[in-house]
Amino acid sequence: MPATRRYTINTIGISFLWLCGILTVIVLLLIAGYILFNGLGAINWDFLTQPPKDNEKAGGIYPTIVATLYITIIALVVATPLSVGGAVYMAEYAKDNYIAKLVRFGADSLAGIPSIMFGLFGYLLFVYTLGLKFSLISGSLAVAFMVLPIILRVSEEAIKVVPETYKHGSLALGSTKWQTIWKVVLPTALPGIVTGVILGMGRIVGETAVFLLTTGGVAKVPTSLLDPVRPMTVHAYLLASENLSLKNAFGTGATLLLIVLAITLTSNYITRRYMAKMGGKL
Repeated sequence: MPATRRYTINTIGISFLWLCGILTVIVLLLIAGYILFNGLGAINWDFLTQPPKDNEKAGGIYPTIVATLYITIIALVVATPLSVGGAVYMAEYAKDNYIAKLVRFGADSLAGIPSIMFGLFGYLLFVYTLGLKFSLISGSLAVAFMVLPIILRVSEEAIKVVPETYKHGSLALGSTKWQTIWKVVLPTALPGIVTGVILGMGRIVGETAVFLLTTGGVAKVPTSLLDPVRPMTVHAYLLASENLSLKNAFGTGATLLLIVLAITLTSNYITRRYMAKMGGKL
């Protein structure tokens, strides 16, 4: 193939990739801009600190903010140790044996299951069978199962890319395999693990179907794990679908978007500081 033709094909390929990247950014900006444009006007101190009033047509979203944060924290506390532990087992102990392949297949299959199925699972197991009723803990456990495969697969890949020389050096100095994993592998893979947790967090705060079947939909600040709650996504859905207040629905969406952006930026900043402290680059 002539050099001129190879150069032309290479230029076309790079241009196509740039176009795809730019279009992705444009779509993101359009969606975020539309939500913020329509929702920022509804956000004020009372909106963020008051409960809904006048049959949901007025008031604020404070109970839904608290419910969303509680659910996210509980779900990540449950899912993250299980996911990272499974990732360590598959990457460092099981390697490519039958069990590891089965676990990967199960994780990939779970990641592709529609969220409504996790809602039905949560309803049948936590709400009905275990008697936890429509509550904060039922919704949290249901979404914990939903994000577990996401965090697991991302964490596994992050652990796999840790250079083998790091491990060999630690073992050569007399460390046990577990000490090597705890002191070398996990700290090095931490940025990737944090990325998996952030992806899981985004899936949690953006979920609606699971919560409709597990949380009860009551817009009150929970005082125990067994209290019914209403996350922000469910609140926005109810306001929009029942035509109660589109202004407050957009305000809820804008608040949720700003919370996600703030958490993501903070996590990225902490990760970069950690990498700088470790002497690496990100």
